[in-house]
Amino acid sequence: MQDRFINCIAQLPKPLSDALIPLLHEDFAGHIDAQQLAGLVKASGLTEEKLLLVLLPVAATLARPPISDFHVGAIAKGKSGDIYMGGNMELPGEALFHSVHAEQSAISHAWLSGETQIVDIVVNFSPCGHCRQFMNELVEGAQVRIHLPEQKAQPLTHYLPYAFGPSDLNVTAPLLSKQHHELSLDSSDPMIIEALDHASLSYAPYTSSFAAVVLETKDGATYCGRYAENAAFNPSMLPMQMALSTMSRHNRLFSEITRAVLIESAQGKISLVGATMDALHAVAAVELEHIVLEPV
Repeated sequence: MQDRFINCIAQLPKPLSDALIPLLHEDFAGHIDAQQLAGLVKASGLTEEKLLLVLLPVAATLARPPISDFHVGAIAKGKSGDIYMGGNMELPGEALFHSVHAEQSAISHAWLSGETQIVDIVVNFSPCGHCRQFMNELVEGAQVRIHLPEQKAQPLTHYLPYAFGPSDLNVTAPLLSKQHHELSLDSSDPMIIEALDHASLSYAPYTSSFAAVVLETKDGATYCGRYAENAAFNPSMLPMQMALSTMSRHNRLFSEITRAVLIESAQGKISLVGATMDALHAVAAVELEHIVLEPV
């Protein structure tokens, strides 16, 4: 079991901790599949809803908040039945817009894993307005059920009435729906190919600035992030922040980054290069490789 989970495991009921410990192996980064989840339900004797609330301290362990020291954990349940954990992340000394909220971390975790719909969000503190707006961008986002400790589960509409969302800007394929944008680049570099693949799956209906970031660490592992826009613009999640959040979930230090690539489409109305370099230089002494793709 990873050392970072020792304290939270000690707080769980023993039947649950005994069943959970084998899942918290070296590669665990917050994903529990539907079969494993059913096993935890059986071992713990809890309902699934209660179990997910009890697992929130495990999700909060994934947080990396050096500014606030306020650890938030979130769990997104996909339509597949799998669950995806996330924690909030802040970049030391940098502007707060670089922060990733726990709900964003969990949702992006699910998206990167291939989920096409989120049905439940479980979180240890009430979602802020930023996160409510971000969740409203999802496929059937208004119907996502929000679960909080000691409160009745409610759909997002309860927390975000009179919402403004994708349909107000004539977007019919919301976040997490299948996206594929025709982007092309002649390269044999595996890292650039990976970035290109993720850029083609990114979500940028308001600017057409399809983009992705891939980070490589000294052991050759790679961590990616895609651009995820929002109808209200400000809760958009930048690909660099998503990639750094992915690294946090995998318990990697940002100082281990040895290479960083940003790919973005030239046809976009904006460029993410400035914000991407700011975030990168805050955590690693690495220069950003910036590739701009011309339309196919």
